[in-house]
Amino acid sequence: MLPDVGMEGQVKIKQAKVLVVGAGGLGCPLLQYLCAAGVGTIGVIDFDVIEVHNLHRQILYNTEDIGKHKAIVAAEKLRALNQNVSILSLNELLTEENAEGIFKDFDIIADGSDNFNTRYLVNDFCIKLNKPLVYGSILKSEGQLAVFNFQGSKNLRDLFPEPPAPEDVPSCSETGVLGIVPGIIGGLMCDLVLKIILDHKVETGTLILVDLQKYEMKKIRY
Repeated sequence: MLPDVGMEGQVKIKQAKVLVVGAGGLGCPLLQYLCAAGVGTIGVIDFDVIEVHNLHRQILYNTEDIGKHKAIVAAEKLRALNQNVSILSLNELLTEENAEGIFKDFDIIADGSDNFNTRYLVNDFCIKLNKPLVYGSILKSEGQLAVFNFQGSKNLRDLFPEPPAPEDVPSCSETGVLGIVPGIIGGLMCDLVLKIILDHKVETGTLILVDLQKYEMKKIRY
């Protein structure tokens, strides 16, 4: 019913193939909204298992799912949400050996991973295969968003040429994250994915910084 979507746009959504890297805090809301929107093929790759401390932010899961593999449980929940969507569950670690074979079958890659090694791996294979990358990250009450490698735009290494040393990078498990933050950032990531699918205007060369403590959103051009 939206004039800038319409039946033509819904068909584009139905025909789209999106891979979500990570079924954690960012991946959960992103997957749910992509599925509810009717994205025709959704892939989810994650090798991790559900733990009790995930549940305040990884909203696809409940206490009965603790100890189960995220990719498998997420796929089950998504199929129950929308039976008209094809869900591909990849219960494995993303590596240099399997990334190309996985990425080549998708139109858009959305990265909700929680470590820099994976983020740079995803970025580099998106460049190699010329796939647009929707990027998100979170910590405490803050988040970041960007679209990389889209229509000739810059990529993650243009912004940050090399990943930081592991000891310099705090994680959500160590530092914490407000449960609503990945929900908001994951929802915004879905908006960017849908904009790409629908051929709507997508701002590139921009890092979006969201601070929910101060309720501020900033755009940094690079």
